[in-house]
Amino acid sequence: MKAVVQRVSRASVRVNGNPRAVISKGLLVLLGMEKGDGEEKVKQLADKLPRRRFFEDDKGKMNLSLLDVSGSVLVVSQFTLAANLDKGLRPSFDNAMPPDQATELIEVFVQGLRSKGLEVAEGVFGTHMEVELVNDGPVTFIL
Repeated sequence: MKAVVQRVSRASVRVNGNPRAVISKGLLVLLGMEKGDGEEKVKQLADKLPRRRFFEDDKGKMNLSLLDVSGSVLVVSQFTLAANLDKGLRPSFDNAMPPDQATELIEVFVQGLRSKGLEVAEGVFGTHMEVELVNDGPVTFIL
């Protein structure tokens, strides 16, 4: 599993040109599932992510969590994170989890976040999406 987490002042996703989801202050999570990933690993990420201190306190230090700032999360599935770029010029997606399994695990992740009381918006798995964001900082983490 690979996740790119960006602290945002706002983010949105459109599907077929139509607005799908919008959040204000919070995190945009681009999530790619790989073969061998399991439910336990996904639950751990859903448990830890809201508590990670990615937001600044009044002294400019990253001491506040998503929960502390009452932020939202936009989760966008992104199988290209599982790409292997070691050979040739075209990415190989052999390590990407099959769509049916990946869909289930992403839903486990989303439900895990919601169980913490977070507002969670989602893209649409397996569709072409347009994602817009204002990266606050910029702050980006690769997990």
